[in-house]
Amino acid sequence: MAFARDSTIVFRRQIRMNLRNPAWVLIGIMQPVLYLVLFGPLLEPLVDQFGVSTDNAYTFLVPGLLVQLGMFGAFFAGFGLIGEWREGVIEAERVTPAARSALLVGRLMRDVLQLFVQALILVGLGYLMGMRGSAAGVVLGIVITLLIGGACAAASNALALTTKSEDVMAPVINIVMMPVLLLSGILLPMTIGPEWLQRLSDFMPFRYVVDAVRDSFAGDLGDSAVLWGTLWSLLLAALGTWWGTSTFRKENA
Repeated sequence: MAFARDSTIVFRRQIRMNLRNPAWVLIGIMQPVLYLVLFGPLLEPLVDQFGVSTDNAYTFLVPGLLVQLGMFGAFFAGFGLIGEWREGVIEAERVTPAARSALLVGRLMRDVLQLFVQALILVGLGYLMGMRGSAAGVVLGIVITLLIGGACAAASNALALTTKSEDVMAPVINIVMMPVLLLSGILLPMTIGPEWLQRLSDFMPFRYVVDAVRDSFAGDLGDSAVLWGTLWSLLLAALGTWWGTSTFRKENA
């Protein structure tokens, strides 16, 4: 009960800060929306050649953009934490009797809620542009996205408290983001790449998450790709939360 109360208090404070400047919700979704509007039409004559489970370009593209939104948007969550640390907010929270893990979980609740709103906007725009998808598959795809978003947000917070510098954190994130974007098949399927690139992408966990969300949107809920992607998202969420929680506890040491 105390943990839930502490997490809720942190969440309320964080969400009030976001509501004072709701433009950040729209700013975070601008890149996926631009890809949807500008890149989607280019895929329409090509999607039949991809060998994927759908012949609808937007049913293929929207799940990838959804995962991109969950990963890359959450990766930047830690920048706000650096500002809070610099202003003494983290130190003030540490002297309270609140559980250190609640300081992270409350922030993750804010990040996941923000991601959920952005995901609904993106999926709604996808339907307006011609996307087809089963309701159950879309719900499952959003749940997987929220899990992976929570994992990336937790890792971002941990990295923020480790580096305590935007100048250090920004290039680290950029180094991570590029291979993830290229090897996870977010924009184009790895099946059209050379064999060596496909083998390399097999070691990219986010590829399985993207495949799972795509297959769930296409209605293939019983496909093994959905199972593997779900398991990977759960594992990454657990690892990210563990890293973030341990970092907050070390800060208290």
